Amino acid sequence: MSDSYKIRSTKIGNSAGFRLPAEFYREHPQFANASGWIEVLSPDTAIVKIIPESVDHEDEEDSLVMRLFLDFATAEALKNNTLQPYTTEMSKAAHKLIEGVELEDESLEDG
Repeated sequence: MSDSYKIRSTKIGNSAGFRLPAEFYREHPQFANASGWIEVLSPDTAIVKIIPESVDHEDEEDSLVMRLFLDFATAEALKNNTLQPYTTEMSKAAHKLIEGVELEDESLEDG
């Protein structure tokens, strides 16, 4: 699907922005109140990515916490130079640790 819409540069408060036509929001309501980014590809070309607001705020919060944790872990690993390749031996050791472990079905606990 490739819909194309004309946008116009406009003044928004003390800043500048782009105005999207009402037709855009009528046809794509998921983008209302969304955020995103713009990337300049060349002096006369840019792309815009609009990310719809997530309906499930709990998943969004979990995702944010996971991203923050992974960013921290990566920064620490790079800072301390502790990164190492994940080997077949590591995989075998991990599988041996969880061998025979059974998970409880949480949906059964609610009843």
